[in-house]
Amino acid sequence: MPGEKRTSTSRLLLPLFAFLLTTWLSGCSGWSPARPSYPPGYPLGFIERGSASWYGPGFHGNRTANGEVYDMHKLTAAHRTLPLGSVAVVRSLSTGRQVTVRINDRGPFARGRILDLSLAGAQAVGMVGRGTDEIELRVISYEGRAGGMGVLRVQVGSFADPANARALVERLRSAYPGSKIVGVDLPDGRRYRVYAGQFQTEAAAEQAAAHLRRALETDPFIVRDDAPGATTGNP
Repeated sequence: MPGEKRTSTSRLLLPLFAFLLTTWLSGCSGWSPARPSYPPGYPLGFIERGSASWYGPGFHGNRTANGEVYDMHKLTAAHRTLPLGSVAVVRSLSTGRQVTVRINDRGPFARGRILDLSLAGAQAVGMVGRGTDEIELRVISYEGRAGGMGVLRVQVGSFADPANARALVERLRSAYPGSKIVGVDLPDGRRYRVYAGQFQTEAAAEQAAAHLRRALETDPFIVRDDAPGATTGNP
């Protein structure tokens, strides 16, 4: 019967279609979604616990360390040493709430704090009213530029008068080659930060920071330098 012939033909075509589909898919099996390209030594899985704060209106619209315009309504954060473009899950240890943010700025420059969240990030974990909170951050991915990570430097001072910054950096250069001044615009005016040396490991930077703390009676910070060319290459 004509109807039976049509059914028989369709039964033959179905396995053929399945075979062709399988062959086509296997030919495409080499394709996979783009994966992050991690710099050598990138701290994937790094976990840190400590005090976090947030920053907002006074910095909204300013340039961040990676050149973006700071938008306090986006889920970003500032960290002193994680490579710019790092993606981290931040969990409040008091509320249990968590948020995923991208590191696009440097800071906080206050003793005892490890992270500055954007206003949106702070709202997500419920810390806006308190201003600070104890948090845990875990690095889960990277969305930054390809290549090595910037060298580590020790920030030993921040001056309103550039002459004072120049005087200090001249004292440092003989013992710490690569010392330099970086000018930054803050809500209370332009400041000139003095960075001592350039280091490829946290241990070396910590050792220098301890020496400079004693020698200069200052409270130094370790900061990763993200300027073009300031890369460590291999860890």
